[in-house]
Amino acid sequence: RQMCIRDRVMEARGLDVTPGMMKRFEKIGDKATVDVLEIILRDEVGHVEAGSRWFRYLCEQRGLDPENTYFRLLREHFPGSVRCPLHKAARLEAGFSAAEIGRLEAMCKDQ
Repeated sequence: RQMCIRDRVMEARGLDVTPGMMKRFEKIGDKATVDVLEIILRDEVGHVEAGSRWFRYLCEQRGLDPENTYFRLLREHFPGSVRCPLHKAARLEAGFSAAEIGRLEAMCKDQ
């Protein structure tokens, strides 16, 4: 459960918000902060990918479907909708499937 919530919800949210922060710092000419955020984003993709990999592994060990388990845990611990926009490319690189991203987008309250 912790891998799902920490890595595939909270850390994955970092993937989504970082590009917007980078744009705001670019707008004010703060290239140094943009450079740091690029490193953080790259590292965050790796963190989420590791969590995705371990989450799938544990689900397989327990005979659970990873996608359905992810969305069940999401509903249980974060009822309501998902905040968007999603950084689709980063989420795909971090181990989310296109189907998962589609389901998440369908839950978005910001669209």
